[in-house]
Amino acid sequence: MNEVTITHRADLSVSYKPNLNRLGEATSLEEELPKMDSQEELKAHLMANDEEYRRLASEHSTYARKLDELEALPHLSAEEEIEEHRLKKIKLRLKDQMEAIASRSRSRQVA
Repeated sequence: MNEVTITHRADLSVSYKPNLNRLGEATSLEEELPKMDSQEELKAHLMANDEEYRRLASEHSTYARKLDELEALPHLSAEEEIEEHRLKKIKLRLKDQMEAIASRSRSRQVA
């Protein structure tokens, strides 16, 4: 297994409290979404608050581990090469879906 080194972390110490009306609902879209200064902060926010993003990230991680196991083998059979290609396509599709969610979130922040 490859060793992973974390080189930076999003600052999660900033608390976010929306301005709520009497029904407990945010009074505007800007109050629902905190401003994200970096991609890492946005990812951390989505992991904490978006169930679909969390599900996609979990699946992506699962396929990444399977791919790492295949790539650690000294030689791949024809079937293993096909599986490697399939896993890469699935991982890319999941990453694209995660990026689409992040992009929608960024566009709501700007609006």
